[in-house]
Amino acid sequence: MRQYSADLTPPWKKPKPVPEVAAEPGLVVEEPGTGFCGAVIRCEAGTVTLEDRFGKHRVFPMEPRGFLLEGRVVTLVRPAPGGPARPTRTASGSVAVPGARARVARAGRIYVEGRHDAELVEKVWGDDLRIEGVVVEYLEGVDDLPSIVSEFAPGPDARLGVLVDHLVPGSKEWRIAQSVTSEHALVVGHPYIDVWEAVKPSSLGIDAWPRVPRGQDWKTGVCRALGWPENTGAAWQRILSGVHSYKDLEPELLGRVEELIDFVTAP
Repeated sequence: MRQYSADLTPPWKKPKPVPEVAAEPGLVVEEPGTGFCGAVIRCEAGTVTLEDRFGKHRVFPMEPRGFLLEGRVVTLVRPAPGGPARPTRTASGSVAVPGARARVARAGRIYVEGRHDAELVEKVWGDDLRIEGVVVEYLEGVDDLPSIVSEFAPGPDARLGVLVDHLVPGSKEWRIAQSVTSEHALVVGHPYIDVWEAVKPSSLGIDAWPRVPRGQDWKTGVCRALGWPENTGAAWQRILSGVHSYKDLEPELLGRVEELIDFVTAP
């Protein structure tokens, strides 16, 4: 006698098996029903807790085929005993994702004024930017910003974020920023004369950033006032070496960079 399976579902209607993935701390997944994307911070009693890049927590049931990992459907399972106790953090304060591959670069970009700005952003937010696929480029000044934005031609799938130094009401930079009107471009800035000032003095072992009289080159004046050699390149490397994480930066810069990353990566 031929034996028949009790399951009469045609093979083409049966769901394909999906991989099971251990919900290790730091693993970044998406819950497709809500679109919530975050890193695993806890796994217990059939649930998993995710933390997004803003620090918001959500608890989800660990159901079969319940999550997306790099766009693929997976089933999360409890990790084996003895795994890592808690996730580590990137320099920006985000949950680190060990072994994560860099995403293919987006069409969108973040522009910053100069090389020092770009190096500082890379040091603190580099891990986040690679996962998000965001490229940072520097402009060497913003005098031609309107034409630069026009040439970039930002759109819904190619947003442009610009970080400007000394963006305070009434300044030259302020007037230039106001002339950028594209809804797909966002120009923000910090109040400091130069991005050097966005590094907390305490991180460099100084009491405060010195005041430089008008008419003097600001960076050279800083070096003189602090008794450093008048070599701005060497001075910058000294400053950059004092930056280890977001805790070494002023909030006025932190908030603006996070705002640009959110804008460029928004769906």
